[in-house]
Amino acid sequence: MNNRLNQCPAMYVCLCKGITDTQIRAAIQDGASSMRDLRISLGVASQCGKCGVLTRDIMRESMTSAVEDNEQLFYAVS
Repeated sequence: MNNRLNQCPAMYVCLCKGITDTQIRAAIQDGASSMRDLRISLGVASQCGKCGVLTRDIMRESMTSAVEDNEQLFYAVS
């Protein structure tokens, strides 16, 4: 069976910039830890702003699940 069928499709969060929830989660895994970080790296919530609430919800959910999974969110600077 095709693995693609088992995966949830991406949901568009920001229509102005064409940004999906998958891209937001990936940016958080790559170190984004604030709305400002996501705005700088992806451009989310930089046009009309209607996606800001959902983006913040996705960010909180992703960071909470990472903490529950004992993932390290921040890395020491050497």
